[in-house]
Amino acid sequence: MLVQHGRVIDPAQHIDAVLDVRLRRGVVAEIGEHLEAQPDEQVLDARGAYVAPGFIDMHVHLREPGNPEKETIASGTAAAVAGGFTAVAAMPNTNPAIDSPELVETLLSFLDEALCRVHPVAAITRGRKGREIVDYAALAAAGAVAFSDDGNTVMDARVLREAALAARDVHGCFIEHCEDEHLKNDAVMTEGAASRRMGLTASPAVAEDIIVARDMLIARDTGKRWHIAHLSTQGALELVLEARARGSLVTSEVTPHHLVFTDELIERLGSQAKVNPPLRTDADVQALRAAVLSGEIDAFATDHAPHTAEEKSSDISAGAVGFSGLEIAIGAYAYALPGLPVWRFVQMLSTNPAHILGVPGGSLAPGSAADVTIFADREWTADPAQFHSKGKSTPFAGMTLPRRAIATIVAGKLVMQDGRILTQVHT
Repeated sequence: MLVQHGRVIDPAQHIDAVLDVRLRRGVVAEIGEHLEAQPDEQVLDARGAYVAPGFIDMHVHLREPGNPEKETIASGTAAAVAGGFTAVAAMPNTNPAIDSPELVETLLSFLDEALCRVHPVAAITRGRKGREIVDYAALAAAGAVAFSDDGNTVMDARVLREAALAARDVHGCFIEHCEDEHLKNDAVMTEGAASRRMGLTASPAVAEDIIVARDMLIARDTGKRWHIAHLSTQGALELVLEARARGSLVTSEVTPHHLVFTDELIERLGSQAKVNPPLRTDADVQALRAAVLSGEIDAFATDHAPHTAEEKSSDISAGAVGFSGLEIAIGAYAYALPGLPVWRFVQMLSTNPAHILGVPGGSLAPGSAADVTIFADREWTADPAQFHSKGKSTPFAGMTLPRRAIATIVAGKLVMQDGRILTQVHT
């Protein structure tokens, strides 16, 4: 394939120029001006669009094995490529949890149905129960790229430190879900003026901050690489930056919904606005936006968490937590941060996730994986009825978003163009 006339954005190579990109045998073969098409090449005209190394969502719930009514590998990766993602990291809160080499291999066996690359994340503890560590070297050898009990916090500091020491020399960072379960209890939203006005059980922001502080100390003590998932409070952000300044190997991510919405959305949408960590205050939203603009947050990640319509339409106390994010992400991030330079946008969605996870991609340098995201500044309206994901719940429904993916190329094959899924890729 030859991608012509697009504005190539590749932060890893410091490229921002109108160039052509040749893909051959699953890798980038050549990048340059006015490349001539070969007789056997498919030509894709990217005039007026950005051409970037494939976007990687490092925080996705594909629900297999165990909950195909919510999502499957097929539907989740269709949503991914529709949203412009060439790879996703699949979280281990499946049924059963991905906590053994055999279960990593089970997940990988589902990938014949995948439309994009799927990188398994394995559990930090047996069954994600926070009590018993697992064999990290064996999990990495089986294909796990990182470790997380996401959805749960490893509450026992002794267990977490033991895990970090055992995994210190194993490839793959710890991706931590940071909420103190005792402070959170059965809360349905963040503590603040909105929760008091509605009389709802609420969790204080410090529930996140306390676990981030503890984790940063353990990361520094053990030397294990750490990644804070779905950062949502100003206090947690400040703790991450302080830990980094003191030498901890820590990175962080932020979701689209935590960059746009506040806790007041619960008043309007009820359980449809329920998520963990919860939507925070305007001060938190503004702090997170500023941290992205300053380069203090490393990656965008959707925390794509699909549920059935019935689960999301329950009352606020029983409603499921989480949103479907893969298909709105590019537009939502551009909506939240209209002043973000496009090179930084690509860095947050491709360069940095590839580096943090240690997976192929993140650059269009010759020899790199032939994974490409083509996107454009074109307005569109988010319509969950058109989602490929089985999960249709998103607070962005009905909003006009300013940017969208127009083509997705995985391993040199065009898998999505103008919203249409074209082919299956075995990566």
